[in-house]
Amino acid sequence: MSLKRIKKVGVVLRPSTPELKEHYYKLERIFTKHKIDVNLDSVSGGMIGVMGMEFDLLCESSDILVTLGGDGTLISAIRRSFKHDIPVLGVYAGTLGFLADIKLDELDTFVTKILQGEVRVDERSILEATFTQDAKEIKQYAFNDIVLTRHSVSNMIHVETLVDRKAFNTYFGDGVIISTPTGSTAYNLSAGGPVLFPLTNVFALTPICPHSLTQRPVVLPGEFSIEMKTPKERALLIIDGQDKYELEQDESVHINLAKKRVRLIHREEFNYFDVLKEKLGWGE
Repeated sequence: MSLKRIKKVGVVLRPSTPELKEHYYKLERIFTKHKIDVNLDSVSGGMIGVMGMEFDLLCESSDILVTLGGDGTLISAIRRSFKHDIPVLGVYAGTLGFLADIKLDELDTFVTKILQGEVRVDERSILEATFTQDAKEIKQYAFNDIVLTRHSVSNMIHVETLVDRKAFNTYFGDGVIISTPTGSTAYNLSAGGPVLFPLTNVFALTPICPHSLTQRPVVLPGEFSIEMKTPKERALLIIDGQDKYELEQDESVHINLAKKRVRLIHREEFNYFDVLKEKLGWGE
């Protein structure tokens, strides 16, 4: 639907932050002023003593999802709501994030712009990982990155990688980061990976502390699929730094960009490179 016709929003608050209660009430008043109904996620509601709605039902009954917190809150909400194909707006409580870029004090004006159609809706890629746990197939989504890393700090890890079912590389070191363009400025950047423009349909493979001078980051087209396995060791699979899974020796994880994309609501004048300059000193 057009954002001009939104009638209901669902709200998710940063966990373990009960002091957001007054901020939530302010947010609720702003949307109500514009004749938009507000429902709160039940976990967030329990945190601040307000009646809430179960998350999936919240997504099904809302036109957009609004997070109040930081980038971590936004990423978690995006992953959980992905199957509902709902646009997400990040309102930050604290310092400016890469993704949550609207201040609560700016929200009233921003809602007016939403209703006038004067905002941007960016479509961004998300990673889909498929693997097996306890004889069951698991599917998980990562908005920033998927990390396959060593199970024990004292050991390095071999990661055999296939691209479109063909042998591609064997990484030997602390592991590999598979990053979306959005996540390229997170762990990927710290490990020496490339900065990717967030609206491109690609992903990056970046080795973590490789035990070789020839192992370098690589950017692959979004239509490729990859398979990774650790034939000699157990491994940890980490999804967006939020969920962890143990893989046994020689187990595989299949990774590709999901067919659907995430929709993020931004200011019309939002500039990715301005954020890079403010957060990382880009160009200085």
